[in-house]
Amino acid sequence: MPTLPPSPDPLHTQRVVVLGAARQGRALGRWLPTIGARVTLSDNRPADALPDVIAEFAGTPVELALGGHPLDLLDGCDVLCVSGGVPLTLPIIQEAIRRGVRVTNDAQLFLERCPAPVLGITGSAGKTTTTALTGAICRAAGRTAHVGGNIGEVLLDDLLDITPGDIVVMELSSFQLELMTVSPPVAAVLNVTPNHLDRHGTMDAYTAAKGHIFQHQDPAHIAVFGRDDPVAYGLSRSAPGRVALFSLRERVARGAYLDGDRLVLVGENGEPQPITARSAIRLRGDHNVQNTLAACVVAGESGIPTDAIRTAVETFTAVEHRQELVAVIDGVTWVNDSIATAPERVSAALRSYTEPLILLAGGRDKNLPWDEMADLAVLRCRAVIAFGEYGGRVLEHIQHARLRRYPSALERVVLCDDLPCAVAAAREIARSGDVVLLSPGGTSYDTYVDFAARGQHFRDLVRG
Repeated sequence: MPTLPPSPDPLHTQRVVVLGAARQGRALGRWLPTIGARVTLSDNRPADALPDVIAEFAGTPVELALGGHPLDLLDGCDVLCVSGGVPLTLPIIQEAIRRGVRVTNDAQLFLERCPAPVLGITGSAGKTTTTALTGAICRAAGRTAHVGGNIGEVLLDDLLDITPGDIVVMELSSFQLELMTVSPPVAAVLNVTPNHLDRHGTMDAYTAAKGHIFQHQDPAHIAVFGRDDPVAYGLSRSAPGRVALFSLRERVARGAYLDGDRLVLVGENGEPQPITARSAIRLRGDHNVQNTLAACVVAGESGIPTDAIRTAVETFTAVEHRQELVAVIDGVTWVNDSIATAPERVSAALRSYTEPLILLAGGRDKNLPWDEMADLAVLRCRAVIAFGEYGGRVLEHIQHARLRRYPSALERVVLCDDLPCAVAAAREIARSGDVVLLSPGGTSYDTYVDFAARGQHFRDLVRG
């Protein structure tokens, strides 16, 4: 029999408007023409601020609409694709919804088309480390693993190369999830704590967005939840599929837990399988033990053998910008934790060290509570150096914590305008045996395009 030609993609000949010309928007601009869509890429920034975008799409069928998002872009528009950083409150998005135009994003389009099983991971903290470790576990088992989403490469760029025998490990942010009406067959919610409230407005809205990762699953699918996190565990009660848990504090009937000094995995048959000793994990802190347990469950529920899980767990080291060792200079250890864009993440980093700490904190605030982090910083740090747009407020939180609970704590408190000033101040204060920890607690958007650019600048400053 003759082979039938493949059916055209549902977006073939459709007019698609993409909002936002950052990482996700540009990936959409590259991929959509390959399936025959007619594409307009729009960004609020003017043309003179986007020379790389103009150069990338010169000579392609992609039309650029720069300097704003006028409503006439919706004339004749079939689909509106929204990049993760674009708020859904924009007038053009609200108008698209009013007109009945489909509003979607890169993650949804990828999941609808991916031929391989997808392991989706979300959480307020730890999702990048868990995603990267899960990918390493899959590769240790000899699988071709594609790792991306909110981490690394936008997976649409790899779609043509993915085969049914591969496996995809996908980090998903609340920004991506709030639009999605499809869930991966294996999905994990690590934790849900206050974050991105400047975007979502309320904890209920933020939690609801996280829940989209599993709420569209089938009964045969797997959802993994952090047992020790009350919100994540609460979400497990509404999972339509099978549930597995991970915990540092108690045994679970299905999932993974810490039994003394040993990580244990329990599958569908209920038989505990030891994975490795806690001391074999090369990542610092209890939060990274939780991330490791989560990765063990996600991989184990996907059919990855225990031996491969053990091998990867015992050899995996820190992901870039996540408590990343930059250098040891004159006995001072410099650590890049630029990913810490919420006070809770700073607290987790502070708990990972017993050495004297010099904390660099600041950036732009996300309307999150700082009191717990300030108490911990005052208790654990030798000095706190605040910088950036929110630096002054960080120091206010620190000073209030000192007055409230620890009046004699902290040797130094310093306010700097920017990161170079903060690094210079840390160099003056630090002495052999100290750890200088960049763990800002705020976003990078007061100065940098993202946390990775901030982390890279920190590396350059330290190594320079």
